Amino acid sequence: MQLTLWTYEGPPHIGAMRVATAMRGLHYVLHAPQGDTYADLLFTMIERHGARPPVTYTTFQARDLGSDTAEIFKQAVAAAYGRFRPQAMIVGASCTAELLQDDPGGLSKALGLPIPVIPLELPAYQKKENWGASETFYRLVRTLAPAAPAPERPKASCNILGPTSLGFRHRDDLREVRGLLAELGIAVNVVAPLGATPADLGRLGQAAFNVVLYPEVARNAAQWLEKTHGQPFVETAPIGVKGTTAFVEAVAALAGIDPAPVLDGEGSRLTWYARSVDSTYLTGKRVFVFGDATHAIAAARVAAREIGFSVVGLGTYSREFAREVRAEAAEHGIEALVTDDYLAVEAAIAAAQPELVLGTQMERHVAKRLGIPCAVISAPMHVQDVPARHAPQMGFEGANVLFDTFVHPLMMGLEEHLLAMFRDDPEFHDGVAPSHLGGAPREEAETAVVAAPVTAATPVVWSIEAERELKKVPFFVRGKARHNTERYARERALPLITVETLYDAKAHFSR
Repeated sequence: MQLTLWTYEGPPHIGAMRVATAMRGLHYVLHAPQGDTYADLLFTMIERHGARPPVTYTTFQARDLGSDTAEIFKQAVAAAYGRFRPQAMIVGASCTAELLQDDPGGLSKALGLPIPVIPLELPAYQKKENWGASETFYRLVRTLAPAAPAPERPKASCNILGPTSLGFRHRDDLREVRGLLAELGIAVNVVAPLGATPADLGRLGQAAFNVVLYPEVARNAAQWLEKTHGQPFVETAPIGVKGTTAFVEAVAALAGIDPAPVLDGEGSRLTWYARSVDSTYLTGKRVFVFGDATHAIAAARVAAREIGFSVVGLGTYSREFAREVRAEAAEHGIEALVTDDYLAVEAAIAAAQPELVLGTQMERHVAKRLGIPCAVISAPMHVQDVPARHAPQMGFEGANVLFDTFVHPLMMGLEEHLLAMFRDDPEFHDGVAPSHLGGAPREEAETAVVAAPVTAATPVVWSIEAERELKKVPFFVRGKARHNTERYARERALPLITVETLYDAKAHFSR
């Protein structure tokens, strides 16, 4: 087992919480000790839910381990049913309580409650959050939408599967996708898990086909519905202009509808924006992409095929979707990075020397340390990535949001570079006060020699003048210039990097 400070995914019971919190009329009883009761923090502080998550804990303590913890669980289940009267319940154990082997499924069945009680077996030491969400949704669908004679289904009808609580922009994506389907004239039968009740899951078989927005959550359930209810499903992610166009064409084909009226509409401004921005500034920018499989693959496609960036790194922490990510990476002529070790991701970013990072909240911290612009495009996320405004990733409006998300960090980086370039200008340098204050010179603080943030055994020190000169190098190649200069200095055993060393290294590597 590898100890780590940060993790991309929580244990699988967090995935189950995301499904339970997304639904209505469903309650989750979790066998867990004190200390594992952090659902309120996740959903009310990060996603800012207006209600507490529908989760009841047994919250046994150390002194309870010598008594009957199974009885504590049974009491918690009975109390939760009596208090909340849900349509259905799911029961399971946290990673700590799993070691007790109390069998939540068998214990709850013995109570004989008059509602469906679905036991969850979520091996916390082998699986993680997205798998837990997928398994929970699959178990719910399999239990609550049993096989039945196929009803008369309107051909232009579908279910939308996959959006959950604490998902990256799921609420906003759902609004955009529903709008697209409405424009096509396709009726939405059920959306699940987000906003659905257990009774709604019993109506899944009434739709002609399924739309899977997030395969990490809904692929297994959709495959079961296809096998059991004969419902085909669309898994094309409507992210970016090309992705949204492909999605509209796919759902229109299943519904027997002409997609032209929707595709000939206003669409997205992304393509116009991409053409209008100085092509020498955008085209070929080196970008490193990392996140869950759905968002990482889509972001790489939008970056390369719609904005003109060069994808120099692509990876995911979703090991269950490693095959898809590797196939997409091969399209870009690179090798995929499949890992949940953030230190390995940091090393890969440093080695690739990108000019932009598209990743998770973890990569935002990495990029800040490396001095690279970054945009968050996938969970795990921070509260600032759950905006109050409408900010989808999917649909034509989502393509507009993506363009802003990808380009603004670069534009801000350019602004910082211009400020650095003119730092020594007589009118703009740091020693001059603002013109409206008379432009009187400020006292300049004494600056010490700065040591470069190197990891090799041999320390390399930059002179003040060399650091100042390095700031004149454009930000998007500054990291490479620093790396090459330090390498040049080490190879020649130079203890101090001067301005001359910087230009000697530039001449050496330009040959």
